[in-house]
Amino acid sequence: MTSRLSFPGIAGKRRYFGTDGVRGVVGESLTPELVERLGRAATLWSKGGRVFVGRDTRASGVGLEEAFARGVVAAGGSAVLAGVVPTPAVALLALDLGVVITASHNPPEYNGVKFFDRGGHKLADAIEEEIEALLDAPPALQPGSIDRVEVASDSYVEHVLEFFGSDLAGLRVAVDCANGAYAGLAPDAFERLGADVTAIGNEPDGTNINVGCGATDLRLLQETVRHGSFDLGVAFDGDGDRMLAVDAAGDVVDGDQIVAILALALGVDMVAVTSMTNLGFHQLMADNGIRVVTTDVGDRYVIEALRREGGILGGEQSGHIIYLDGHVTGDGLAAALLLCACLEDRSLAEAAGAMTRFPQVLENVRVARKELPDTVLGEVERVNDELGETGRVMVRPSGTEPLIRVLAEAEERAVAEKACASIAALVRRELG
Repeated sequence: MTSRLSFPGIAGKRRYFGTDGVRGVVGESLTPELVERLGRAATLWSKGGRVFVGRDTRASGVGLEEAFARGVVAAGGSAVLAGVVPTPAVALLALDLGVVITASHNPPEYNGVKFFDRGGHKLADAIEEEIEALLDAPPALQPGSIDRVEVASDSYVEHVLEFFGSDLAGLRVAVDCANGAYAGLAPDAFERLGADVTAIGNEPDGTNINVGCGATDLRLLQETVRHGSFDLGVAFDGDGDRMLAVDAAGDVVDGDQIVAILALALGVDMVAVTSMTNLGFHQLMADNGIRVVTTDVGDRYVIEALRREGGILGGEQSGHIIYLDGHVTGDGLAAALLLCACLEDRSLAEAAGAMTRFPQVLENVRVARKELPDTVLGEVERVNDELGETGRVMVRPSGTEPLIRVLAEAEERAVAEKACASIAALVRRELG
């Protein structure tokens, strides 16, 4: 069983950076001016190097890509613009820096900027602070340049097929691209491996990314699978670094279950997950002698733990699945192909059934401020003492939205629902 953990607040001295880069509503907290300043500051931090820039399918992405490129040029760097590509492709193809103009799983009115270093690693908190310190630095004396590449997506797909592909002949799969960066790419990859593919969420128009589809809203995928003849369905988020699945009956298979399936099939001796991970996962890993390292919420913390501990597999319940044998970061398409390969002759439902899930209840409370007061922290501690080893309550601020996330977990759903409602009501009173 996992040890008791607390959730951090917003880290360090960073003003703009959150859990995963800089993100906000376009025209409000995220403006072209800020994005241009980020481009200049990041390039100055990298000593004026080459910056590989991709974006997702949001309509705002074109203008923000141009703004970021202006910043790169002002700092004396070279902006290499790849257009629409998935986030994991940018991590693999990063030059002195890799940058994605994306708000990942957020609605279309959001956008943001994610950063990778030359090794495809997300930046540490301390580096993000250094970049913020350069936001008002003067431009370089000698301006840089802008180049464009057209084959980045092709190179990325070839890499993923080489390292994660297998014979999928006869597999009937529904593929939900979230009207995002995997539109066209992911269905084609499955078809090249022999699968019988039905694509949905595959017509991005700049305004429909993550809307009623994708890993953040599985109802369309569930409906498609339930009314068709499929072995499974997979869904990505808008920028392609998350993947969730549904089985042949349309029942959801979340990130905890996917990591559990992979851990048992691949024979790893350790995994890294976050403090949101279901207690049933910890129980299954203990039963199979697999060591679990638990981190703060955020896939970059999972990746840091894997590198530190010498592991290759980890993930989050939300669908960030990381497998570092042949990759440098979480990748939705790679995870989907790996999951299919690990099923062998089993159904997805049979494979997922190895893990017993404790009922979890999550409530997102919209708040005016995100600093957790002592009254909330004290009540969380009291409820956790009361639950003991039979459950837990966890509270954390969102890194990307004005929300406090309250998660309760217990052996019985009614107990989890009561605990979640009680803490959420207190958060609403104190911070609403």
